Amino acid sequence: MEWKVRFIDYPAQFRKMEREIMDTVRTVLSRGDLMLRQQLKDFEAHLAAFVGTRYAVGTSNCTDALQLSLRAAGIGPGDEVITVSHTFVATVAAIHHVGATPVLVDVGTDHNMEIGAVEAAITRQTKAVVPVHLNGRLCDMARLMQLGGERGITVIEDSAQALGASFDDKKGGSFGLAGCFSFYPAKLLGAFGDAGAVVTSNEEMAQKIRLLRDHGRTPDGDIAGWSFNCRLDNLQAALLDLKLGRVPEWIGRRRQIAGLYHKYLSDLTELRLPPPPVEGGVYFDVFQNYEVEARDRDALVTFLRENGVEILIPWGGRAVHQFKRLGLRKCNLPATEEILRRALLLPMHTELSDPQVEYVAEVIRTFYRE
Repeated sequence: MEWKVRFIDYPAQFRKMEREIMDTVRTVLSRGDLMLRQQLKDFEAHLAAFVGTRYAVGTSNCTDALQLSLRAAGIGPGDEVITVSHTFVATVAAIHHVGATPVLVDVGTDHNMEIGAVEAAITRQTKAVVPVHLNGRLCDMARLMQLGGERGITVIEDSAQALGASFDDKKGGSFGLAGCFSFYPAKLLGAFGDAGAVVTSNEEMAQKIRLLRDHGRTPDGDIAGWSFNCRLDNLQAALLDLKLGRVPEWIGRRRQIAGLYHKYLSDLTELRLPPPPVEGGVYFDVFQNYEVEARDRDALVTFLRENGVEILIPWGGRAVHQFKRLGLRKCNLPATEEILRRALLLPMHTELSDPQVEYVAEVIRTFYRE
């Protein structure tokens, strides 16, 4: 189908930076800088500075970043880790793969972790909590960090969708023992394939993750223990480092687009929109996604697609606990389940033009008029 508005426009992204991208590829390949070279070290340093942590460690993807962070924090069999079910399965898979038990809690109206539900779910076995900063908006990190400190619970942030987002002027990923980022191509800062990173201000944590990502190899050639192959490819690191300088500009454009959606759609009683972008507030949202809740969601999805608007239903309309073959413990998550019955993601990327945003809004308004 020939889309009038693409959900993500990869070719347009490439065209904007084609010359710089190809120059970077040529430089890396001509030097043979393929694994764990200077470009990776540069990107790690620049990413840590951007987030506001002392260290960053590049990994193969965010799933591995989460798993390595949990392992480095000493989380394993017999431990419980609290997180949410309105997230990609990778968040919960990382907990499962270290042998810990996922404990899933409900979310609030902003689709993020409900801190009261976290407190109610804590047991003697609770060792960590993984807040998911969904759609580019941080959880209430003041309350969560206070709770973690009072109860001796480690906080590891799933910041896959929140690069550049902040809570009370502190960026996501810099609150807990570690923060984990995804650079999947569709992300605000996207690689040309899979990529991720862990950020931390704890030196021991950073050293452990560097060992875990590279077979446990130490600088003197020793093997510190059984480990994994989760390195960030050097070429991807160089390309991410190139793009990192554009992130503030891209965040600004996403916030403009979110403001337009709010302008055109906020009067529709059939929709629940995310909080609009505000300046000077506690939350600074980067709008990785623009997730709305819609009455007659499935019919609206069909109408949008028929009119050339490419959209997504998050996770196919099911939360993690609703995938029966995962064998998770029974959950009572009414808010999460209601959101997933109504949620859809509208196009949100920096290549969107103002007229395209207006067109998407007009198609939605037409649907509800009819």
